[in-house]
Amino acid sequence: MDLKFNNSRKYISITVPSKTQTMSPHIKSVDDVVVLGMNLSKFNKLTQFFICVAGVFVFYLIYGYLQELIFSVEGFKSCGWYLTLVQFAFYSIFGLIELQLIQDKRRRIPGKTYMIIAFLTVGTMGLSNTSLGYLNYPTQVIFKCCKLIPVMLGGVFIQGKRYNVADVSAAICMSLGLIWFTLADSTTAPNFNLTGVVLISLALCADAVIGNVQEKAMKLHNASNSEMVLYSYSIGFVYILLGLTCTSGLGPAVTFCAKNPVRTYGYAFLFSLTGYFGISFVLALIKIFGALIAVTVTTGRKAMTIVLSFIFFAKPFTFQYVWSGLLVVLGIFLNVYSKNMDKIRLPSLYDLINKSVEARKSRTLAQTV
Repeated sequence: MDLKFNNSRKYISITVPSKTQTMSPHIKSVDDVVVLGMNLSKFNKLTQFFICVAGVFVFYLIYGYLQELIFSVEGFKSCGWYLTLVQFAFYSIFGLIELQLIQDKRRRIPGKTYMIIAFLTVGTMGLSNTSLGYLNYPTQVIFKCCKLIPVMLGGVFIQGKRYNVADVSAAICMSLGLIWFTLADSTTAPNFNLTGVVLISLALCADAVIGNVQEKAMKLHNASNSEMVLYSYSIGFVYILLGLTCTSGLGPAVTFCAKNPVRTYGYAFLFSLTGYFGISFVLALIKIFGALIAVTVTTGRKAMTIVLSFIFFAKPFTFQYVWSGLLVVLGIFLNVYSKNMDKIRLPSLYDLINKSVEARKSRTLAQTV
């Protein structure tokens, strides 16, 4: 904006930049949603939705396929923590590259907070990856769908929260579905081990806590996603490296992967890259359309992941997987409905009876006429 003063006539001329003129590079439009260098704000809502959904499905389906493919390599099942170490290294590099592309590179969140977040991230991803050495991939995915259970338990015992009927019903459905799915896995899967259930359950607990800590830190300090990724995963990398060194687990894993570099490091790179891209589209989906649509899309993606797992990787199958999976999906729907009761209005029993009575009256009147 230019201000011009004229002493003879004493007026002020104000020139406002047109829309085509660019703003300062340090100022970005609040409406801009940029994913992988692509500005989605230039497209209409429907196109944005299809781009985000396509990104979530494509990248996360490849992510799930590669994760199971890595653990299908003979002898790799004991290298779950080393895979997490490599994954954290790649995520740190990706976060550093993305951070260089933005104007403000300052670290906003305190280091102590990042140390806590990194510890929880290590627990979430490390235990989740390691559990695949003991569980079928579909069982792990089903457990991941049920984050609500540890969240509710923590809310009751730690914060003294009270939940409505929909939340309690959702937790019951998820619990029953998990029990049924796990029992089916224990009877059909030859490599089932209760250790895997314990590991993925602990990963779920860490995952339930980390979401709240990350959200609070990012809102409080106004930090970017790339900053969060860079510092949490780089500090987590140091944690895992120290842990593997102290437990003598680093040497055997490095030796094994060195013998199969393409099937280990190559798959791990693609696995990490697709996971990093996938989370970018999920965050964009949440920002544009809200958590309700994002949860619906990601749930559909997880269901597709389970189906593809049975198609591409030979494993025993029973219809008990289907019924228990549907119970978990019902629990997820009830959880989403509980958080969005003002947006989702289901008909009550009274409304259904009234509609049925009115329909009968209309049919009777039509027959009389």
